[in-house]
Amino acid sequence: MLAVLPLSLLLFIAVIFTSIVSGIFGMAGGLILMLILAQFLAVAPAMVLHGITQFFSNGWRAVLWRKWIDWRIVGLYTVGALPAIALPLAIAYVPDKATALILLGLVPWIALSLPDSVKLDASRSSHAVLCGFLVAGTQLLAGVAGPLLDTFFVRSVTMDRRAVVATKATTQALSHTLKIGYYAAILSGNTTLGWDVYGAAISAAIIGTTLAGPILEKLSNAGFRLWTRRIVLVVGTISIVQGVWLLVG
Repeated sequence: MLAVLPLSLLLFIAVIFTSIVSGIFGMAGGLILMLILAQFLAVAPAMVLHGITQFFSNGWRAVLWRKWIDWRIVGLYTVGALPAIALPLAIAYVPDKATALILLGLVPWIALSLPDSVKLDASRSSHAVLCGFLVAGTQLLAGVAGPLLDTFFVRSVTMDRRAVVATKATTQALSHTLKIGYYAAILSGNTTLGWDVYGAAISAAIIGTTLAGPILEKLSNAGFRLWTRRIVLVVGTISIVQGVWLLVG
């Protein structure tokens, strides 16, 4: 129990910080949190804890900004997301820590390096379905897919930043639910973590998300997109370096 308490306190602080980041930018916080969890936990338990934390963080963000949610996009996203769990579940795939870190770090670089000719737009029906399939699948393998999700919204220029944050939060809550179920099934429900750890993470997610609201209101749409890009690329680079270090170390 004593060994768990420091982890609970660390998570409480980390989740408040990352939930504020996610609450402002609609992403990036989950990427940072997954990188932190990978330092202390094996991949599967980290995925479950990350999924639960992000479900409450995104779910509460969706509640706070519910009037801005685009439910048409959410519905189409769900159609694409549900089949994405089938293949990984069939082979019960769990990446080792080095692979998970490298995949985690590559997600923002690949997503933000797509050429302008690839005009992904979540407001288009077929693209919303494709978004659900790709993002939910990436969530299962890398733990996070916020930067990939963002590529489907960055060209939805008619959407207000609050609509982007609210709609993305709703889709992310769904994807993290699938991730929780996937890794909990692999672990047979035994994540070796106490309820105090989950309680600290969940409460911190709600507190951090609530604190982010006033900051998002003051941020411009241009600043919102600029800082999102910078943050995820820095965190992605750190994750790749750590993953490669583990491989060669």
